[in-house]
Amino acid sequence: MLLDILTCLKKIPTFTEVPEPALTILAECAKKKSFGKNCLIISEGDAAGPLFIILSGKVRVYLDSESGKSVTLSIQRSGSYFGELSLLDDKPRSASIVTVEPTICAVIPKKAFVAWLVNNPEDAALGVMRGLTRRIRSLTDNVRGLALSDVYTRLSKALHHLAVVQNDELVIVEKISHQELANQVGSSREMVSKIMKDLTLGGYLSLQGKVIHILKPLPAGW
Repeated sequence: MLLDILTCLKKIPTFTEVPEPALTILAECAKKKSFGKNCLIISEGDAAGPLFIILSGKVRVYLDSESGKSVTLSIQRSGSYFGELSLLDDKPRSASIVTVEPTICAVIPKKAFVAWLVNNPEDAALGVMRGLTRRIRSLTDNVRGLALSDVYTRLSKALHHLAVVQNDELVIVEKISHQELANQVGSSREMVSKIMKDLTLGGYLSLQGKVIHILKPLPAGW
């Protein structure tokens, strides 16, 4: 379990600059916790709390509107994580998390994280600061993309980011709705659906079962 936790911690932008020996100490603070299907792990507005690393299973990240409509932001699977921002501030949770299937998480308490920073100031604290700096630069680039790119360009980049190579083909195996894509690129579901339909009619995409196949390079513009 320790190796799985350490591997996931290395993926979290906050910890990418932390040396592995120091990160291993943090990984050793984790405790395993099991959740049944349809279990609400975090509710939007909850007080800040621990970091969760998914060892097995699947969770849904979502928001509820004032009208009662639920919007799915993402589906997180084994090897992913959530709740990392709460380690750094005391702000309420920004989204709700519910299990889609029985799920096992490694949980790193906020107090353990703070103690780790205090006890490892040079490697841990400095590494976290460098990781946050890299994250800020990345977010700045994302904002620039939202401001200067059109919806199609952002959607095209999102599709390529989700795609993996299987049997010499680019495919998106992760089931993702048009609403989830719209949330990612800052657009309406209707616009995303129209673009996806046109790309399919143009022979650029095909849907086989739940898998999206990118059949040829997507056009530069739409």
